[in-house]
Amino acid sequence: MEFPRSNLRVLWSFILFHAILLSSINPCSPSVFTLKNETDRLALLAFKYGISEDPLRIFSSWNDSLHFCEWVGVTCSRRHHQRVTSLNLRDHSLVGHVSPHIGNLSFLRRIDLSNNKFQGQIPQEIDRLFLLQHLNLSVNSLQGEIPSNLSHCSKLVAINIMQNQLVGELPTELGSLSKLIDLNVYSNNLSGSIPPSLGNLSSLTTLDLTNNNFDGQIPNQLGQLARIITFQIAANQLSGTIPPSIYNLSSIQVLNVAVNRLHGSIPPNLGLLFPHLRGILVGGNQFTGTLPNSLSNASSLEFVGFSDNGFSGHVPLNLGSLSRLYRFNIEKNQLGSREGDDLSFLTSLTNCTNLIGISTYFNNLSGELPGSIANLSTQLKILNLGGNKLFGIIPKEIDNLINLYVLHLGGNSMKGTLPVDIGKLNKLQALSLRRNKFSGQIPPSIGNITRLSYLELDGNDFHGSIPSSFGNWGSMEKLFISQNKLNGTILKQVSAAQIDLSRNSFTGSLLLEVDNLENIREMDISENKLSGEIPDTLGKCQSMELLYMHGNLFQGTIPESLKNLKGIEELDLSRNNLSGQIPKYFEEFHFLRYLNLSFNNFEGEVPKGGIFRNASTISVVGNSKLCGGIPELQLPGCPKQASKKRGKPLAPRVKVTVITVVLSSFLLSCIIAALYWRRNSQKKATSPSSIQNQWLQVSYADLLQATDGFSSANLIGVGSFGSVYKGILECFETLVAVKVLNLLQQGAFKCFAAECEALRNIRHRNLVKILTVCSSIDFNGNDFKALVFEYMPNGSLEKWLHPNVDEQPQLRNLNLTQRLNIAIDVALALDYLHHQYQTPIVYRDLKPSNVLLDVDMVAHVGDFGLARFLSEAAESGSQNQTSTSGIKGSIGYIPPVA
Repeated sequence: MEFPRSNLRVLWSFILFHAILLSSINPCSPSVFTLKNETDRLALLAFKYGISEDPLRIFSSWNDSLHFCEWVGVTCSRRHHQRVTSLNLRDHSLVGHVSPHIGNLSFLRRIDLSNNKFQGQIPQEIDRLFLLQHLNLSVNSLQGEIPSNLSHCSKLVAINIMQNQLVGELPTELGSLSKLIDLNVYSNNLSGSIPPSLGNLSSLTTLDLTNNNFDGQIPNQLGQLARIITFQIAANQLSGTIPPSIYNLSSIQVLNVAVNRLHGSIPPNLGLLFPHLRGILVGGNQFTGTLPNSLSNASSLEFVGFSDNGFSGHVPLNLGSLSRLYRFNIEKNQLGSREGDDLSFLTSLTNCTNLIGISTYFNNLSGELPGSIANLSTQLKILNLGGNKLFGIIPKEIDNLINLYVLHLGGNSMKGTLPVDIGKLNKLQALSLRRNKFSGQIPPSIGNITRLSYLELDGNDFHGSIPSSFGNWGSMEKLFISQNKLNGTILKQVSAAQIDLSRNSFTGSLLLEVDNLENIREMDISENKLSGEIPDTLGKCQSMELLYMHGNLFQGTIPESLKNLKGIEELDLSRNNLSGQIPKYFEEFHFLRYLNLSFNNFEGEVPKGGIFRNASTISVVGNSKLCGGIPELQLPGCPKQASKKRGKPLAPRVKVTVITVVLSSFLLSCIIAALYWRRNSQKKATSPSSIQNQWLQVSYADLLQATDGFSSANLIGVGSFGSVYKGILECFETLVAVKVLNLLQQGAFKCFAAECEALRNIRHRNLVKILTVCSSIDFNGNDFKALVFEYMPNGSLEKWLHPNVDEQPQLRNLNLTQRLNIAIDVALALDYLHHQYQTPIVYRDLKPSNVLLDVDMVAHVGDFGLARFLSEAAESGSQNQTSTSGIKGSIGYIPPVA
């Protein structure tokens, strides 16, 4: 029997009504769960659509062939009929936005999107997740403000949004999250004052507000955090004193208030107030008073940082009971009594068998280095006692510290000879004994320290000759032995990127080993008794930027080979016996900013081009036979040459032939010279570094200050293994680029090691110049590694070829000449790496974003994290050579297999 359509409509309405009624009575009905499961599936798909880049292809599993509970990163609960309870997509290099549909996953308890490249804002819809307990959005590029309605997620236990680009104030509403245990907003751009409401977080054990822009005073209400263990508010702009209520928090294990504007004193009973203390960091403030003697009561103490303040008085003598202590830093204070016994604390530290670093640099400590120093931990890597008022000798037992990487005793008043066995410290990478009163001969055993990269013995009373063992190093970064009484000849094997042998009594000719010349960047051999001619081999120093040879007995002419020093910036040949004409090729030295040729025997006309246009940048006084030049030099005019007696005039046809041949030869010579110059030109240095600069010690705090707390405003690039910031370091007094490695990224440590290995020796005008490195710990006690490069004002080639839509087109337009020059620059850099460097290097990641442009649009190749040295076996085609088992480089680029 057939029902009328009206009856069918009534029947379907009846069925639907009963289905809804049954569902409301029985919330566990299958139809309801199917509907809500579909809500979760659709929310996940919406999240997927917000992803613009998925290099690891994890979303390939997010399709209808699998139930969404089996999708990568998704976890469901069995109790609630497969509702999504966890979304874990950490460490997948994802790029995109966090979809607001994530708020529809109403059973979510955990979100972990850390260590990706998410952008945009944290969605407001996240406040719908009433069951959410763990929220981890750390190490991304999220922007905007922290949603104040995050407080609606009342079950939150942990919030970790560190290392993003969040701005605005920390929401006061977060103080209502009574179950919150961990609040971490480290390294963002948050500002304003610290909300006093945070004192209501009665369950909080970890508070990390480090490296933001918080100002004002530390709220007294934070003294209510009775369960707090880690209290970190470093690297902000906080002022005032530490509230007394904070010292009532006896549960504190880590107290970090470093790099702020805090003042006042530290309570003498600090160790009693915080008996569980593991670390205290108050460096970079304005604290005064004495160091607390009660530190020894905090028996679990591991790291102490009181650097860069105004502390005075004695260093506590009872630190030996701190058996777990591994870092002790009190540098840059006013500690010391000037009574000659300020180093007694070192004896007590011999009981601290885990010590790896001691720094008392730049204080007023007085006294002799005790023999007990030999009993310090054999794990000690850094011993920095420089810049004090130490006297006496270096104990011979110092050779027991077999794991030392850095020994710095410079800037004291120590005397005597150096221990013969100092060469047993074979792991030393930096040895500074500068500006003391050491005497005797330099021990040859120092030359046996094959890892040594920095040696500073300048400003002492050493005599004798340079030990022949110094030739064992091959090439170093820095060799300073100036202002001594050394004599004899200069070893031709001695080489370093920076060499200062000035103000000694070296004699003989200057001999240079050709194999060691390519890395020399700065050389000062002035104020000696060197003689003979300037060697032609000096022209092989194609990386030379600073060359000082004044105050010697050099004679002869300036060799033609010096025309290869195209990257030279400062050249001083004054007060010698040089003769002949001033080479015109100096006019072509575009980077030359200082030229001193005074008090020699030069003759003839002074050039007028290039550097000779500016009288303030050159000096030619004391050369009586010079003439011409620009009027400001006030030299006599050059006599005109008398015309020669003419012979029989040439026939017109012969004249044309001669003129044609001459012009053609001249044009060909110009082309050859231009190509030769392009091949041999060297890198331009933008920072006016001087060979007299001290060995640069760049700390995490220095880089933090230079980049304004690694501010996003200073972020100039993000790569696979880290981020690059621009900043101003005081030691360079100019803009630098700081590449901060993301050590959470797999392979970052290997990348750092590879880049250091590649950049420590290579020198070329078209390679980015590295200024220094930093391998330290941050204010959280985590490993920190960064590289400091010269800053490239015109950014990367990528931004010129593919500018952002918001950039002005006329500012991102390369003409044909510029494109050709950039291509030649890159080719020259690769040619140097492949053929001219002593061990060929395969770059393996050439792309426009790794080609950087300086102020003159000269191209520099950077980022050597994937670079690889070819072994001798590989060069000779050995069967045992290693090969690349995987694809290296960036998406869209496949490098050659090496």
